[in-house]
Amino acid sequence: MTHGYRTDTYGRLADERTGWRENASRYALLPLRIFLGVTFIYAGIDKLTQSGFFSATGAGSVGEMMRAVRDSSAVPALVDLALKSPSGFGYAIALGELAVGLGTLFGVLARLAAFGGALISLSLWLTVSWQSTPYYYGNDLAYLMAWLPLVLAGAPVFSLDAALANRRRRMR
Repeated sequence: MTHGYRTDTYGRLADERTGWRENASRYALLPLRIFLGVTFIYAGIDKLTQSGFFSATGAGSVGEMMRAVRDSSAVPALVDLALKSPSGFGYAIALGELAVGLGTLFGVLARLAAFGGALISLSLWLTVSWQSTPYYYGNDLAYLMAWLPLVLAGAPVFSLDAALANRRRRMR
């Protein structure tokens, strides 16, 4: 049995040129990374700059939102946990979104950041978006699915992770 080296599947040899397909594959997740990174940074900053968001009561507060979705969520215990300290939960979500967005956009611990984004999206889907009918009207499920390729692939281009990996390879 003969085993060959397929450049279209496994990369390229040192003296081979890259084709448009290989480049397209290499950069395919970059638009998703930029979108999710910017969106989560914006979401975190938006929450941090809203004066009433961290309150336990009042219009636009995290406490009111959690009370409104408690009975229709898939995991009411998760909502009850958030209601023990609505302000703390609000800060955790806002700072988590900001950290996930920055990590994703700049490619710093990109897989871990994407996993954090997936967990945030999962928790929001199971609580806030769960009552959406039909299910595909809830955007948190779509965000959860969008994070999964980044959990698997990380940030192989234009990232601090890739720069550090290249540096380690050169030092060997």
